[in-house]
Amino acid sequence: MSVPENGGVPEAGVPEARNAPLWVQTLTVTTADQTHALGAALAEVLRAGDLLVLTGELGAGKTTFTQGLGEGLGVREGIISPTFVLVRIHPNLPEGPRPGGPDLVHVDAYRLGSASEIDDIDLENTLDSAVTVVEWGRDRVEHLAESRLEVELHRQLGGAAAAHHTRNGALDFESEDDDEPRTIIIRGFGPRWAEQPVLAAEGIS
Repeated sequence: MSVPENGGVPEAGVPEARNAPLWVQTLTVTTADQTHALGAALAEVLRAGDLLVLTGELGAGKTTFTQGLGEGLGVREGIISPTFVLVRIHPNLPEGPRPGGPDLVHVDAYRLGSASEIDDIDLENTLDSAVTVVEWGRDRVEHLAESRLEVELHRQLGGAAAAHHTRNGALDFESEDDDEPRTIIIRGFGPRWAEQPVLAAEGIS
């Protein structure tokens, strides 16, 4: 089942206050390296229990951004788009830059149609001990935590990247143009994000 970019209509019972950001930061990146670096910079202010919701058309850079998060958190490498596996857990590495830090739980909600389907994958079991990143999670995961960051990525040239077949015949939904400019909007919700964090990422405005 395909899910629209905006995640559809919120389910009844989601408090309106959770949909009001405390602050909004808009950044521009021009390369995949900058997208990666921004993810790594954001990782420096994250801790166990944090929830991130990633939104963007296909090829917008969600996986590249998450790879940067993983590097900054010091978790096991190999982060890819989890489209065909709903949840991937990347454990923290003792020899990494943040030994003893949180694991990274990478979720793809593209094929999940509601908050109840999110509940079926039992994210609550890892939520308190990990940083949880949910692609396509808008209007599906807000009930999981009192606070969250929303990261919205836009390709400035417009339009989603076309999916293509990989060598094994599977469709690759995250074909990203390395040097295409992108706008990245970060929104903070809830008491955890009462103050806007300062992100130290070189070359990003």
